[in-house]
Amino acid sequence: MNRRRWLLGLVSILGGARALPALAQGLMGQVDMSSPRMTSAELDRAAVEGMIAEAGGGPVDLRDRSLNGLDLSGLDLGGARLQWARLNGTRLRGCDLRGADLGLVWALEADFTDADLAGADLFQGQFVRAIFDGADLESARMIGNFDGARFLGARLRTVRGGADMRNQSMGLIRASFRSAVLENADLAGADFSRADFEYAKLGGAALEGVDFTHALLGGADFRGCRIAGMILDGADIASADFRGVIGLDAVVGLDRAKNRRRAFFD
Repeated sequence: MNRRRWLLGLVSILGGARALPALAQGLMGQVDMSSPRMTSAELDRAAVEGMIAEAGGGPVDLRDRSLNGLDLSGLDLGGARLQWARLNGTRLRGCDLRGADLGLVWALEADFTDADLAGADLFQGQFVRAIFDGADLESARMIGNFDGARFLGARLRTVRGGADMRNQSMGLIRASFRSAVLENADLAGADFSRADFEYAKLGGAALEGVDFTHALLGGADFRGCRIAGMILDGADIASADFRGVIGLDAVVGLDRAKNRRRAFFD
């Protein structure tokens, strides 16, 4: 998804060209979250099942649909086209979403427990306080807003969450996991360079080889994590808690991390 397409999709969601000057102010304050587009559903579960059947095994097209609050648990949505859809409060527990395109979706407090999102594209989606407990997100593209989301025991191996510095002419687009809960999750080999994990809870997580280059990690809780090979070049680790971690001596770039003296170690 290129930058022009991203902007056009954002304008569609916010209701016109007036959205463009508001980009720097954040999205949440620019959308009427009480509007029917954000709170109601234009289809029911049976209609969605019918569309899946009509797709004949191909990817179902649910772009720009309001599906808020539906229970779609267990549906086969592999490869589904969900760009710009509204999934606020939607239950997608155990769904097959492998390879699905969830670019620019609104999925506030949606429930993806045990869903399979391997290889899915979640670019610039709004997943604030969503639940991903036990979900498989291996190799998914996760440059979106996951603030306050929960990933207990989730699989995020080799996730693509690093900012693309070749395409930042309008400001840094980064993954945000502020205050997210990722305890006992598996993030091994993921790229979260320049991502925001301030105050995230990662206790007991597998973080071997995770790239946190220039990431914001202030106040993050890493206690009990396995961190051998983790990259911290230029990362801000002020008040981050590394007590009880395994593999601290094999971390790359710890001596080049910002505010190392303000972090907590054994």
